[in-house]
Amino acid sequence: MDADNSTDAICNAVAIAGFLNATLIIPNFHFHSIWKDPSKFRDIYDEEHFVKRLQNDVRVVNKAPDFIMERFGHNLSNVFNFKIKAWSSSTYYKDVVLPKLVEERGANGYRKSYPRLYYVLDYRFIRISPFANRLSFDAPPVVQRLRCLVNFEALKFSNPIATLSETLISRMRERSAESNGKYIAVHLRFEEDMVAFSCCVYDGGDEEKKEMDVAREIGWRGKFTRRGKVIRPGIIRMNGKCPLTPLEVGLMLRGMGFNNKTAIYLASGKIYKSEKTMAPLLEMFPLLQTKETLASDEELAPFKMEVIETSLTQHESTQ
Repeated sequence: MDADNSTDAICNAVAIAGFLNATLIIPNFHFHSIWKDPSKFRDIYDEEHFVKRLQNDVRVVNKAPDFIMERFGHNLSNVFNFKIKAWSSSTYYKDVVLPKLVEERGANGYRKSYPRLYYVLDYRFIRISPFANRLSFDAPPVVQRLRCLVNFEALKFSNPIATLSETLISRMRERSAESNGKYIAVHLRFEEDMVAFSCCVYDGGDEEKKEMDVAREIGWRGKFTRRGKVIRPGIIRMNGKCPLTPLEVGLMLRGMGFNNKTAIYLASGKIYKSEKTMAPLLEMFPLLQTKETLASDEELAPFKMEVIETSLTQHESTQ
């Protein structure tokens, strides 16, 4: 799961734990074939700060107590896994999940988690997986408050990530001297996985189709080829759900009044067909920087790059 999605899932997990008056075990991220990120929660976030900031609202622990795990043979795969439909309401959690959490005493039901979230209530224990997009945006104030508390106060990047982010921001401001250190941070989502997942058509042709079919199968095994699945790229584009190309981003920025003297920090993964697709954006905005132009390979090596991008863009959005 990428950094933005994991943040959403964590906010929702805390909100549901508080809503159900349950204890939350620190989320465990699932290793995905696309993002290839083995990071644990503590590698990305300041775990101590997270637990302490939430202590008056939601109890958070880093693992289940041994006396609880004894009931499951010390094997998390034996913990009952509650399958939740995407965008479920808080009412569903109260009416359906809470009764199961109260009664659960050791049932089996293993499924792969994405990510894994565990809840404990009065020594009953369940897990909910997958947990991406499992809570509706429309929720009562008590749930929304907890979401905001997590997003804006409890989630703080770990010291190594925060330190590197500050270094990159300082260097970006130095290279934006002509505009008094001001620049635009743009999060461009035009990586191969985003293009593939969108099912949009760009250049078209057999080569693109073959590349996208392979990428979809690697990342989402069978999701797009199952029986009855109908993909209509034209409708997807008309509905505005296609990732913007670098050219489209450049045209949008120009339309907003930014000229070729505007400094830009571009946050992204590996851009799809970058040599071709990035050329027009670089021509429109030659003062464009990336993490690779601001830091050495040695400085970047210890980190998952998606997290660095997120920390930079989040920092600038709050300035």
